[in-house]
Amino acid sequence: MAAKAGDNPESLMTLATVFCLRNLRKTMCYQGFRNKLCLRSDIFLPSEICDKLVNTYMELVHTDSNFEPEESFFQLFSDPRSTRLTRVQLREDFVRDRDLEAIRKQDLIELHLTYCNSLSSRSLKTLTCFRETLVSLCLFGCSHIFYRKGGAPLACNEDTEDEEEESPASRQALETDFNFQGFNRLRLLNLGGLPDEVDAETLLKPLKSLHSLDLSNVQLLGTAFLTQWKDRLASLVLYNVDLSEELVSTVVELVNLRHLDISRESRRTSKFKMTRKILTAVVQRLVNLVSLDISGHIMLDNCTVPHFEEAMGRPSIEPCKSSIYPFQELKRPLQFLGLYDTTLCNVTHIPAYKVTGSKNEDQVLNAIEAYTEFRPELAHRAINQLFDIARIQHCSQLLRALQLVIAALKCHKYDKSIQVTGSAALFYLTNTEYRSDQSVRLRRQVIQVVLNGMEQYQEVTVQRNCCLTLCNFSIPEELEFQYSRVNQLLLKILEPARQDESIQRIAVHLCNALVCQVDNHHKEAVGKMGFVKTMLNLIQKKLQDRMCDQVMEFSWSALWNITDETPDNCQMFLNCRGMSLFLECLQEFPDKQELHRNMLGLLGNVAEVKALRPQLLTPQFITVFSNLLDSKADGIEVSYNACGVLSHIMFDGPEVWSMEEPRRDTVMDKMWDAIQSWDVSSRRNINYRSFEPILRLLPQSISPVSQHWATWALYNLVSVYPSKYCPLLIKEGGISLLEKVLELDSSQPETKDMARKVMDQCENFKEDPMETNHGQEVNHGQRG
Repeated sequence: MAAKAGDNPESLMTLATVFCLRNLRKTMCYQGFRNKLCLRSDIFLPSEICDKLVNTYMELVHTDSNFEPEESFFQLFSDPRSTRLTRVQLREDFVRDRDLEAIRKQDLIELHLTYCNSLSSRSLKTLTCFRETLVSLCLFGCSHIFYRKGGAPLACNEDTEDEEEESPASRQALETDFNFQGFNRLRLLNLGGLPDEVDAETLLKPLKSLHSLDLSNVQLLGTAFLTQWKDRLASLVLYNVDLSEELVSTVVELVNLRHLDISRESRRTSKFKMTRKILTAVVQRLVNLVSLDISGHIMLDNCTVPHFEEAMGRPSIEPCKSSIYPFQELKRPLQFLGLYDTTLCNVTHIPAYKVTGSKNEDQVLNAIEAYTEFRPELAHRAINQLFDIARIQHCSQLLRALQLVIAALKCHKYDKSIQVTGSAALFYLTNTEYRSDQSVRLRRQVIQVVLNGMEQYQEVTVQRNCCLTLCNFSIPEELEFQYSRVNQLLLKILEPARQDESIQRIAVHLCNALVCQVDNHHKEAVGKMGFVKTMLNLIQKKLQDRMCDQVMEFSWSALWNITDETPDNCQMFLNCRGMSLFLECLQEFPDKQELHRNMLGLLGNVAEVKALRPQLLTPQFITVFSNLLDSKADGIEVSYNACGVLSHIMFDGPEVWSMEEPRRDTVMDKMWDAIQSWDVSSRRNINYRSFEPILRLLPQSISPVSQHWATWALYNLVSVYPSKYCPLLIKEGGISLLEKVLELDSSQPETKDMARKVMDQCENFKEDPMETNHGQEVNHGQRG
């Protein structure tokens, strides 16, 4: 069988790393003084393992809500004699000054800090501890690192146990004492988002051997300083840097450049016009270029070959056939060409192996891939275009598309625009059309990022997109690995009484599906989360509005499911005024058949609990149940369920019947009449997982009518759905109990006759187990 998309298993290294991080005290560590996490003395870890531990730890912190961060985690790597770090990647505000200080003795080769806005100038001092070994440094989006906390001077070794974490807004004093003096091995540097107050030229002057420099979103006072690296610089990124004739003249002097990025976020913000002359100069002077990004620029029309002059045939990457004049000068196709948000991406012949743009799916996916990490504003727009492709057309690169969207949602958990567009794209990428091509592992990754979005954002659009995406999965099977978490999130959505109507409807539907066909311990756990009360609150709200809609019906259906064979949840229903709401709904909505069926199914579950039946044994409730025996709503379902409730009550005997009206005999007569009026071949809107509550009504003489109801129920189910219910009845010992019915003198003749038919049906099924009745085996609805 062919492998499905995303089916490759995790490496053993990854699995072991995650296990250790989730079980630090059982594997590598022990609890030290003041509950401080300490590394065991017999642990010695090489850099390959330490790097993996730190980088995976950061990923878990940002993507797994069940993972608990450790306050002193980075202290585990404070001593290079037992732990070696070389390549570390840290993200977001979670990273503190003290975390970097903890690893200051390590000989780091790579240190990537991205959007670490909790870092202050204390971390600049820590950086100097790595100056002799650091080869690659990224400070992208770490603008606060150049400011002192509350004006405090640089400090590296001060006590940080009781460090007061101040808000970024309090960091006002610019640090002027730091430069890159002594960073002699530094070759790759990313200063994207450097504050305007910091002079890039002064900061960078000590660096003599840079090969790669990223100055995205940096305001440059001058450009000539870039030429100090003209013989070495291979990569230069000037994204969102205002271009000028002077800057272009300087850039084309950097003749060893292999990658040049002079792109912008949008044409709307660009004052500089990209002319044919400028592009030609770039191509002619920078002969080593393999990668160029000019996205977001206004392109003059003279850059492109007129359509009628374009080379004939299929799209070509040969420079000589290029539809863009300046690129005809290339000696070979570019490996990468960024043309996102330009008119050039629409031409026929583009001399590059990988192109970003919006013309087709390939260009859009390339844009998401290229811009996700450092340019969420562009990734957001590209994901939105992928959403349109998946919705209107067809996504031909499904695995790649899903993996890119998942990566973007993980990387930018706190970016609302990414979460909105990403969750919307996932809805279409996981629907029925694509489902057969997706592996279990890939679909689980989708579920996890969707739940992350629901957790982080209470905003209507994100919540709706996430809930709709979950509807594309088999419930509860595919969500069982996150069962508790998804239920908690859905109940949180449903807490506000005045929730958005569409979200409320989807969330209640999901809640109902999640508690249908799951083990009782799952139902009990969800009940303790407040499930029963939440559903009853929704019902109360709908009653106030005098509205019986899908939310009302789904809520009762969910209560029917969650109370199935779970006495604690049945007790909660009664404690939370459930019976009062039942009566109010009957009175307010007398003609709503689906509603009545769901409510009576739920009360059947309550009636199965002997300790709770006395609460149902009141004149008011018995009269209501008795009247519902005559109901023709939803076929026989309402009458059947009402009779089921009364059958369990009657089973407790005449001594508990303390009321004068209605009389017990009168109610039993009505039950007999109702049962005899039902068509035994009726197809059912019900699904039994166990016959135990029915079987306990068989071998008894206290209530013959209860015995008859139970026998009728079994005959109906085994004759209409033999392949489902004959094995279940045999497995649960039903045949021997039916034999006892035949032996009892108190059993009515019609009951004995029906018991024989049930036994015959099961015997025939054992001899010929092929399903032949009606040619179908489909049950809808819930366990009654």
